[in-house]
This record gives sequence, structure tokens and C-alpha cells, in this order.
Amino acid sequence: MATETQTGLSGHLRGVTVTTLACLAGIGAALASGALVGLGSGPVGDAATNQQTLFVLGAFLLAQFPVLRVLGVDVSDFGAKDYLYVGFMTFTLWYISYGILLTSGVSL
Repeated sequence: MATETQTGLSGHLRGVTVTTLACLAGIGAALASGALVGLGSGPVGDAATNQQTLFVLGAFLLAQFPVLRVLGVDVSDFGAKDYLYVGFMTFTLWYISYGILLTSGVSL
């Protein structure tokens, strides 16, 4: 009989939470980038080469860590591999989603 009490999330639930939030943040960053910069070429410049979208991506990336704390994930245990994973997943979903938005001709 174990007398230990487990605090926080289990390993599997922690992984699912981190992955889901990173993917949703990437998609949210793509939508916010499209709303902020636009999705077509205009007099100000082409939306695909506008560097403001990277600031939006960075904001969504950094905003995840306080949200993870609120959700019960202990981010103080994160190592370099965990931070790289969150950054990679967020960037990848942003890149794919924003690319689809740019090529599909939708308007936000």
C-alpha cells in the first residue's frame, strides 16, 4: 500500500496537455497573423514576407508557459528538450496553418 500522494498531472496527461496547447497556439498564431497582417499582397507589402507575423508567433509561444502553469503542468521541470518541443510544435502548426491561409484566398 503506497502512502504517497501524487500532485500534478500524470506523465501521459502532461504530454497530451503540452502537445494540445502547443498545436492550438500555433493555429491561433496563424489566425492572428492573418488578421493582423492580412492574407494578400497590398500596398504595404506582401503578407508572406511580413516579419510582424514572427512577433505574433513569439507572443503565442511565450504565452503558453503561464497557461501551462494554470493547467497544472510543472514547467519548472522543463529542460531544453521540452522547450524545443513546444517551440517546434508551435512553429510547425503556425507555418502550416498560415501557409494554408495564404494560399487558399480566404479573408479574415
